[in-house]
Amino acid sequence: MGFGHILSVRPFHVDVPYLEALRERWEEDCKAFIMPWGHMIPTLEDVAYLMGLPVQGEPVVRLERRDYYDDIVELLGPKFLAGRRRPIRSILLGSLSEEVSLRGRRRGPLKSLDEFCIGVRGALDLGDRSEERSIRIFVSYLLGRLLFATQSSQMNCKFVLLLRDLAQAGRYAWGAAMLGHLFSLLPSSSQRSQSTGGFTPFLQIWGYTRFPVGRGTLVEGRQTMVPLMTRWEVAPDPRVIDRRAGDVRVALDHYPHEQVVWTPYAGEADASHTVVAAGRPLFDRNLLLLCLGTCEVLY
Repeated sequence: MGFGHILSVRPFHVDVPYLEALRERWEEDCKAFIMPWGHMIPTLEDVAYLMGLPVQGEPVVRLERRDYYDDIVELLGPKFLAGRRRPIRSILLGSLSEEVSLRGRRRGPLKSLDEFCIGVRGALDLGDRSEERSIRIFVSYLLGRLLFATQSSQMNCKFVLLLRDLAQAGRYAWGAAMLGHLFSLLPSSSQRSQSTGGFTPFLQIWGYTRFPVGRGTLVEGRQTMVPLMTRWEVAPDPRVIDRRAGDVRVALDHYPHEQVVWTPYAGEADASHTVVAAGRPLFDRNLLLLCLGTCEVLY
């Protein structure tokens, strides 16, 4: 369905001060981060290389409905709507977490999303559920909690409708939608906010590849192929545990301009990777990034 590569990424710690200082530099009018050395914009090329998500394909859009009750019952099951009144327009993310056996569970050692997926699949008791329904539950969790996260505790039901036909779900440009979703939420989080929606690990690693003043470490010999996010290791560092966003602001203000990396993928061996090759015609174009009801400009 287009998520195979991102599942190989190992979870890592969110560098909150770094993200906060970076988001403050977002300028909504030009859809770019205003840095001392110029404007910088995350692109579809970054999404393809770093995450391995498809950026070329059908747009992630869906017609509006007044009530999604019958759709959710059919695609996920009635238990996700227990005790809720119609019309239904969203799913409680807590119900998805509970279904994949994560709600209230203590976190164990960090593992790859692929290993996590295997564990979740084992935890999903099929019962009278079909295999396809279980897959939809997991992918819904992946979309609502990670790729298209918001500060809300609910997920738009339109995402579930996109999973009705699992074969068709693999034809969507999930990477382009992820970037558009992130762009749409940056304005609300750029004014000294502590959190934002969207897949912030992408934004964090995007920054590390260009001006690494955060806590990320590029691990030698790890992952020479897409997704390149797996090359990075982000662990708590006791030396910077008390670091604040102000420290990162100062570091960015004084970052040597000649050390900024403008072409991080030059010389990569996997330029012919399926996702990269398919998306290349879009890398240098001005586009509209569609994600359900949002439309963001990529210059």
